Amino acid sequence: MPKLKSLFTASVIAISLASLPGISWATDQSQQRQQARDTRQQARPDARQTKQDCRAADQKSNAGCRQDKRATKQDARKTGRDIKY
Repeated sequence: MPKLKSLFTASVIAISLASLPGISWATDQSQQRQQARDTRQQARPDARQTKQDCRAADQKSNAGCRQDKRATKQDARKTGRDIKY
């Protein structure tokens, strides 16, 4: 019986130690996702400002300014993907 108990204890310790790298990887992945999300969220006001500046300068039509805003947001999404992957 004592041999079985020590075997069980050893297996529990081994399983616990084997799962530690997975926890670390998950933490790194969540930090990367958070950084990517922060990047996208910070780009939103920039995109709005880009569109407002375009409309104020009367350089393009509203559709053209909308495309500039969309391009700004797409650049932020690309940066976010680069951070995540």
